[in-house]
Amino acid sequence: MDSSNRIESSSATAPRRICKCDVFISFRGPDTRNTLVDHLYNHLIRKGIFTFKDDKTLEQGQPISSQLLQAIRDSRISIVVFSPDYAASTWCLDEMAAIVDCQREFNQAVFPVFYDVDPSHVRKQNGVYQEAFISHSQKFTQDPAKVQRWKSAMTTLANSVGWDVTNKPEFGEIEKIVQKIVKTLNHKFSGFVDDLIGMQPRVEGLEKLLKLRSEDDGFRVLGLWGMGGIGKTTHATALYDRISYQFDASCFVENVSRLYNDGGAMAIQKQILRQALDEKNLDTYSPSEISGIITNRLHSIKVLVVLDNVDHLKQLEELAIKPKLLCEGSRIIITTRDAHILKVYEADEVHNVPLLSDKEARELFGRKAFKREGPSNNCEELIPEVLKYAQRHPLTIKVVGAFLCSRNAAQWRDALDRLRNNQEDEITNVLRISYDGLKYEEQEIFLHIACFFRGEREDYVKRILDSLGLYPIIGISVIAQKSLITIRNQEIHMHEMLQELGKKIVREKYPQEPGSWSRIWSYKDFHHVLMSETGTNKIKAIVVDIKEDITDCSQMVEGLSKMKDLKLLIVHQKNNHSESRLKSLSSCLKYLSWHGYPFPSLPSVFHPSECLVEMNLSASSIKSLWEGHKVLLDY
Repeated sequence: MDSSNRIESSSATAPRRICKCDVFISFRGPDTRNTLVDHLYNHLIRKGIFTFKDDKTLEQGQPISSQLLQAIRDSRISIVVFSPDYAASTWCLDEMAAIVDCQREFNQAVFPVFYDVDPSHVRKQNGVYQEAFISHSQKFTQDPAKVQRWKSAMTTLANSVGWDVTNKPEFGEIEKIVQKIVKTLNHKFSGFVDDLIGMQPRVEGLEKLLKLRSEDDGFRVLGLWGMGGIGKTTHATALYDRISYQFDASCFVENVSRLYNDGGAMAIQKQILRQALDEKNLDTYSPSEISGIITNRLHSIKVLVVLDNVDHLKQLEELAIKPKLLCEGSRIIITTRDAHILKVYEADEVHNVPLLSDKEARELFGRKAFKREGPSNNCEELIPEVLKYAQRHPLTIKVVGAFLCSRNAAQWRDALDRLRNNQEDEITNVLRISYDGLKYEEQEIFLHIACFFRGEREDYVKRILDSLGLYPIIGISVIAQKSLITIRNQEIHMHEMLQELGKKIVREKYPQEPGSWSRIWSYKDFHHVLMSETGTNKIKAIVVDIKEDITDCSQMVEGLSKMKDLKLLIVHQKNNHSESRLKSLSSCLKYLSWHGYPFPSLPSVFHPSECLVEMNLSASSIKSLWEGHKVLLDY
């Protein structure tokens, strides 16, 4: 049968139902569980289509449960997979009859799939189904109406438009079925995505936060917050597809930040009116008229508005949408990297979008790296290394997986080595948006944490940053609200992709010249700069751990003396006594900590009274602060 024709329908005025599921699949387990139904179910789930598939093994004759009947009633679409043994199961037949009842009562869309059975045998209950119905007629002699109900339902479905997949390529037929389901559900995004791993339980959780079934409906604002590339937009699109049918009008405004920058608040308002109210010729209206339409019409209907990628409060405030004046049952969903925006806008719920689980990360990577083919043995052993690099970050997994697709193990190893030293531009560009939106002091704090202080105690880091004049109390709060760091157990944590972003920003103009970077965090680079005497005034901060013995510290003498604008110097090294004399240290130093300082005194050309806030020379070889006498000014 052709799947491109009509859908069985009854009344166009069927009451709107709030459904818990998009699709219910009725099937005979032994026939199709591990073949067509399994593939169809997973394909639907990957598209963000919430699908119910009953996998329980049931005893013959066991009555259908009330929970299962409710699942059928709570679905927008039912698919009945007729297979050779389908009619032998009274459970399946009860499901089928309940599905036809829902089709008549609620205008539920129903599609039959004929798997290794002739549609005419289903329609007439003969052929492979004849013996089963003879058995049922003999068994239910006291209740002939039950058997007749099954026959009537089966004939009804066999006359409906569906798919005969017998002796046809299964993958292609499943694609046709899924496309029809997406079209029937009128999902905006499901037709364009195929990698929504683990999305169904996540969106179910978001639905609960929206309280769509609450008796005290009111209005509600939900914020989805998280770092770049973590999947905020993906969550919002899946949620929108799932619930938009429940509203009188709905709209999904993509990339509000870019739309606002290009055309101001009016550009966003026009997008809302076009989608939600099908308004046309909006270019002839003035800004005040546009705002008037928003206020007068949008506030009088139950509406769903999704505003994606909001990066400034004014983008919300200038829309003329007053959440408290919205019609009862209306909902606003906002995605942002900045939790502060949601707090000020008084969102009812703020959901921090989590990273993928280990299982989800592996599944997503497999889908991107191997498509339908499995990994080769040589590549299989490298998957843990890739996943360790990606750290469960969806965008990174997608980009790296796509890049490694169809490449051999040697290329994988080479690519991994390159990625560890040079983040892919596609990842960098997404993550950097939040950094570029920071003020100077906040950017400096972010780079300091990325290069030096990831995993350190918050109070320790604040003390250092305060000595540098970077206002860390407000600054750390801001970059945490923008999802660039998290504070856990009084420690500052940062995702490795963001840490790599920070280091890439420091290196980007002079990737092979550490002497021209603003920060040095690796002893290897520190040693190179000292030995080659390539340090310049561009170096502002050094935090290094010298784990090896240095018997000759003379290279430090010349190297450090060239760094005239050094403000932060933290060195941890073994106590290696040196008779060399450090010629000078930057008088711009504000924080100096050198555990195991090897020299007998501080350089005479060093004026700590000018800028220095804190100095710690624990376990040092120092005998006197300076040679001769030095006057310290009060400060």
